[in-house]
Amino acid sequence: MWQQVKQDIEDIWMHSMRRGQFSAAWQHCDEVLKSRAGKPCWHLPRHLQYIWNGEPLNEKRVLVRCYHGLGDTIQFIRYVALIKAVASEVIVWAQPKLIPLLKTVEGIDKILPLHDGVPEIAFDVDVEVMELAHIFRSELETIPIKIPYLHIDSKPHSLQTGRPAVGLVWKSGEWNQHRSVPFSLLSPLASIPGLDFYILQHDAPDAGWDGEFGVYPGQLPVHELAHYIAGLDLLISIDSMPVHLAGALGVPVWTLLQAEADWRWMDKLEYSPWYPTMRLFRQQYRDEWEPVIGRIAGELRQLYGINL
Repeated sequence: MWQQVKQDIEDIWMHSMRRGQFSAAWQHCDEVLKSRAGKPCWHLPRHLQYIWNGEPLNEKRVLVRCYHGLGDTIQFIRYVALIKAVASEVIVWAQPKLIPLLKTVEGIDKILPLHDGVPEIAFDVDVEVMELAHIFRSELETIPIKIPYLHIDSKPHSLQTGRPAVGLVWKSGEWNQHRSVPFSLLSPLASIPGLDFYILQHDAPDAGWDGEFGVYPGQLPVHELAHYIAGLDLLISIDSMPVHLAGALGVPVWTLLQAEADWRWMDKLEYSPWYPTMRLFRQQYRDEWEPVIGRIAGELRQLYGINL
């Protein structure tokens, strides 16, 4: 019974979030809080566990658990500054790969590396990082957009050769292949003169890179990837962690979205209320990337004044 109630509420939540009706979504989240009271979730996979029980954060030692993906942490870590404004201490338990970058985020008092055990620190109330938008009851107009909120700890990699530097990412993780663009479909970009393309794709040779188009700096840890992205004029990427990294760093980013895109990109929008420097390029039909890449190629030529 509870599982069916939860599913019904989540369906309504998804409908509301996709349409930007955040206040309606939070009302349904309130119902979820009530329905799950006293029901344990520790047997679930970590990314499905719910944490916050509705307790206020005021004057508390707050532990923020980062149980979802790297991109999710990057997107929602912006809320820790709001926590710090009301809490006595903010502790972030996050993926080790992100810790060098998270050290630059305003409002964090302590950062601990996430592991499969229990947090070895005292706290009063804990939340999962993706619950923070609900806790602060964000509306489209009140999403924290102080950009950048991530910073690099030294100068960005110098990619300037007198030509615009454009980064490329085309393949997502195996769990959702519909987000990925076959590398061969990027050929219209290779024919655009006057641009320097940088291959920032994870495991680019295994992701279909031909070894000829673009400069490949090799496999990069996240903090090094951030240094490269910070040196770009533009990142072009499918829906994956690098778009969140670019958005949080304040770098212009064009995000390529499958027809049935994730809820956070909402429906039909060509911009993102989460990232002021982001544009959204959407498929019209599932798995049809050619029109999207054609539009990207045309927009690049127009942006940089390159004749057809």
